Formats: sequence, C-alpha cells, structure tokens
Amino acid sequence: MRVPELRVMGVDPGLTRCGLGAVEGRPGAPLSLVKVGVVRTSADDEIGARLVAVEAGIEQWLDEVGPDAVAVERVFAQHNLRTVMGTAQASAVAILCASRRGIPVALHTPSEVKAAITGSGTADKKQVGTMVTRLLRLDEMPRPADAADALALAICHVWRGGAQNRLAEALARSSAGTGTTAAAYFRGRGRAGRSRGSAQ
Repeated sequence: MRVPELRVMGVDPGLTRCGLGAVEGRPGAPLSLVKVGVVRTSADDEIGARLVAVEAGIEQWLDEVGPDAVAVERVFAQHNLRTVMGTAQASAVAILCASRRGIPVALHTPSEVKAAITGSGTADKKQVGTMVTRLLRLDEMPRPADAADALALAICHVWRGGAQNRLAEALARSSAGTGTTAAAYFRGRGRAGRSRGSAQ
C-alpha cells in the first residue's frame, strides 16, 4: 500500500524566537520544503502581548501551510527556569492553535528528533542543520537555528509518526465492516515502537 504524502508543520517553541517549518513527503522518498521561518517577539514586551504575537504568527502559518499534522518539541527540564517557562508557554500556544482547528498534534523530544535526523541523539545544532539542509536539498542552511530545528521536527514526524497514522487510517477505511481490528494492530505497533525508543 502506497503511503500518501503528509504535510507537517514543525514548531520549535520559544518566546523570543519561535521556529516554524513545514515539509511534505513520505518515508523512503525525498522530502520537499514548504516554508520556513520564525515568529519573533521582544523581551521588553509584556508576556501577554508576546503570547498573542506568537499565536497570531502560528495562526497565519496554519492558514498558509494547511498542514495535516503539527509536530511540537516536547518541553523538558532545563537549568534556566525562566527559559523553560517561556518555551512551555509558547508550546502550549502552538498546541492550542492546532487543536482548535482539529489538526493532530505530536510531541517529539529533542533527542528523538536528533536521532531521527542525524542518527545520534546527542548531535549538536550544526549537525542537525547540516542534515536538514541535505535532506531538503537546500542551497544553504536555514537560519536562525530555531528555523532549522522546526524543520527537523517536521521531518522527524513524517518519518516516525505521520506514515503510521496515515496507514492506520487507510487500513481502517479499507477494512470497515470486515471485522479487522486495525486500531488494535496499530496500538500494538505503537507500544512496540515506544519500548524500542530511549527514555527521556
């Protein structure tokens, strides 16, 4: 069964710079760049105004890109509490914007994304940016790094999550009324995949 192409918008959440990137493709086939950029806010502005600006930017992207899914970086503990709070707030805005439209949202950890893109969960930003540039056949590395990270999130989801979701939907449609338990089958695959992944 040929897996249809999936358009995924990646979000590298942040208040000062929220990276956004969209790609289209399927596992095992060349990926194509749809759009890449960042939403910026000033550290001098009030937190409410900054979150409103991030929301407006993400909403505009959703209008223009029309993604099948949104992949957001999963927030993890950092030494700088102020930084992680801003990241978590921007992440929540992205999840809200997508969910309000009924767009599926997936969360991927930084190490999961790095492993998917470079083969190493400890790769640095330059290595990730270099591989993103190569995979999308770009003339130059997307900048700033937040933009490249957003594309990496989108690519990771196409490879790891999107294809399985689409295949599950197709199998469920084709087996309607036949008694085939597609949902149970893919739940089992999901558990197996999680057991193989590294704990974060």
